Amino acid sequence: MAVAAELPALDALGPAGAYHARERQTITDVAGNPLAELSLVPSLFVTRAMAALHKAATMPVDERLAALARAGDAHAMGSVDGVSPADHQFIVSRCSGMPISVVRSASEAIARSAAQAYLSVQHARPVGAVNHWRDPLTRTGRAVWTRRGDVFAVHAPGNHPGVHGLWLEALALGYRVAVRPSRRDPFTPHRLISALRTAGFGDDQVVLLPTGYDTADAILRGADLAMAYGGEDVMRKYATQTKMLPQGPGRSKILLTADVDWRDHLDVIVASITHEGGRACVNTTAVFVEGDTTPVAQALAERLAAIPSLPPQDEHAVLPVLPMADAHELERYLLAKAAGTVPWLGGDGVVDELGDGSAVLRPAVHELDRPDAEQAGIELSFPCVWVAPWTPEAGLEPLKETLVITAITHDTRLVDALVAEPTISNVYVGDHPTYWIEPGIPHDGYLADFLMRTKAVIRD
Repeated sequence: MAVAAELPALDALGPAGAYHARERQTITDVAGNPLAELSLVPSLFVTRAMAALHKAATMPVDERLAALARAGDAHAMGSVDGVSPADHQFIVSRCSGMPISVVRSASEAIARSAAQAYLSVQHARPVGAVNHWRDPLTRTGRAVWTRRGDVFAVHAPGNHPGVHGLWLEALALGYRVAVRPSRRDPFTPHRLISALRTAGFGDDQVVLLPTGYDTADAILRGADLAMAYGGEDVMRKYATQTKMLPQGPGRSKILLTADVDWRDHLDVIVASITHEGGRACVNTTAVFVEGDTTPVAQALAERLAAIPSLPPQDEHAVLPVLPMADAHELERYLLAKAAGTVPWLGGDGVVDELGDGSAVLRPAVHELDRPDAEQAGIELSFPCVWVAPWTPEAGLEPLKETLVITAITHDTRLVDALVAEPTISNVYVGDHPTYWIEPGIPHDGYLADFLMRTKAVIRD
């Protein structure tokens, strides 16, 4: 009788090195094939790991910045733990269902973020503040930019590997960091933290703590500050906790006013919906149109219907893939929520089975009859867009609670209002996709706004 091959071990990375836990979970690909055994650490391990981070000394700034750059290069272009970039990207694609081209771009983006982490955080430093109390300017009195704590924890999502480029800024600022990975993609943070350690960060500077749900909050409790990703439940749970930075749905939008010809901007609208597999918080969820919504919805449906259904590891894949049961569950949710709308695409379903236990989530386009329809605020993890009417009389109300809005308009007063609106995080004016971002540009504000504070210093 043949003996089953032993699965690769994806160990926790604790303050004393790799840890092979007694409790493990099998990580599978989108077709249900086993990929690795992920160690799940118990609460006592978490408590001791967080205590070790608190006791560790902060690395000198020059050393940690050089190590960050080396780690980013290794993550994107080197062999880490004997795994090549191509093999890593393949396994992340198969595990998460993200198109492999998106995974590859995310690896390159993480490398850029690592190399520019310190420069990026400096964009957030108040112009009147200095980085250290020894700065000569403190002799006459100055604000000094300092950390709000020493240990930062991250409950990472699995919707997109690129999110791991953000917490590198905490390392650049001198925080010790604990990451709880998502089971949808534990491979990206494991590889990145392994690269950071090889590049010069001590084991007590950055740790990977996979846990069960019952132990997850112990990581957050053990940190000075923490960031957690999730849906509305996460936003409600942590909304009042000052040490927590919850990261919820983006509900990103495009606004087309009557003084522009939307047909000239169809490419950027389609790209905003489909880029990143349609899974990112910066993907467009709703398109608001001043004027007739029907031609816009019809044009989007025609363009999105032409995208092929392919497995995630295919170089031409654009759409995300899920295990078949998960895909059908999401489809049922969509169809229930879309009741009463005009379906231009996906009205009969969005699941396209690949025959191996996985399924492509095909795009959906639904037309709404009013700007305040509740569907316009529904964000799903694939290219799904709601096309809604908008008028100046409707004002900003339907456009609120938005991570990114691309306003394709010549109305500068409207842009003034959008920029001034507190619940809109980012405003792009003109032909710019909602997914555009660069190092040094705030995502949902600067992370350093949360991690840092200023204090007055004057010395002899």
